[in-house]
Amino acid sequence: MTAEIISGTQIRKAILAELTEEVKQIKEKYGKPPGLVTILVGANPASISYVTLKVQTAESLGFHEIQDNQPDDISEADLLALIEKYNTDPDIHGILVQLPLPKHIDDKKVLNAINPDKDVDGFHPVNVGRLMIGGDEVLFPPCTPAGIQEMIVRSGTETSGAEVVVVGRSNIVGKPIAIMMAQKGVGANSTVTIVHTRTKDLASHCKRADILIVAAGVPNLVKPEWIKPGSTVIDVGVNRVGMNEATGKAILRGDVDYEKAAEIAGKITPVPGGVGPMTIAMLMKNTVRSAKIHLAR
Repeated sequence: MTAEIISGTQIRKAILAELTEEVKQIKEKYGKPPGLVTILVGANPASISYVTLKVQTAESLGFHEIQDNQPDDISEADLLALIEKYNTDPDIHGILVQLPLPKHIDDKKVLNAINPDKDVDGFHPVNVGRLMIGGDEVLFPPCTPAGIQEMIVRSGTETSGAEVVVVGRSNIVGKPIAIMMAQKGVGANSTVTIVHTRTKDLASHCKRADILIVAAGVPNLVKPEWIKPGSTVIDVGVNRVGMNEATGKAILRGDVDYEKAAEIAGKITPVPGGVGPMTIAMLMKNTVRSAKIHLAR
């Protein structure tokens, strides 16, 4: 058996095409586009690269996009004041503060200062609570879990009644995707088990999964013999395991032994080109949703 590849690159392209049309409709109806501000403190190369991609994607969709760069010695008070400025700006519907922040600034205090109704990353405790309640209460599902669920749905994988095993318990991926898959609704209604590196007999749990979501951050953690034949495997891991001397680029591996797993699974995501491209697409989707809510008021 050779697994069907679930391409995050292709699904991302489809989502962005859909959002482009939604942005046009928003402009026609309200006379203004979705507004997104990305706040970057300091000059961390990885953060600059990631923020640049967010900005380029937002601009390609026709957003009103503000890139607000701040020096790494900005005070916590000044950063909180900046966030409050955007909280009250009617042209801004989504606020992002790129992490990590300098050590003299409390990440939690900064993230909690963002208006929950503009928290398009979905990290504010209010939005975490909304996610737990489910249904219409959910405004902004966290972007990577939302991307995972979108990939599962668009791949045609049946989720209702499915056994879902989530490997990993992080606040960013593991916990939220487990909650989302267990909720009532499209792409959910699953029976969910969360496991992790301290779980006894990790293999036995993985073997019974109809849908296996692996977000442990350990390269090749999941062995091919742990995979149920015909199952859907979503590999969230992006691990640097070396450097390609010819290209100068990092060699990336997922948390699953992809080549061997693809011979057993029914559907599988590659690394790279799987879950990675979905995160920014879902961020844009949350921003469009926020704009619709704010502009309709």
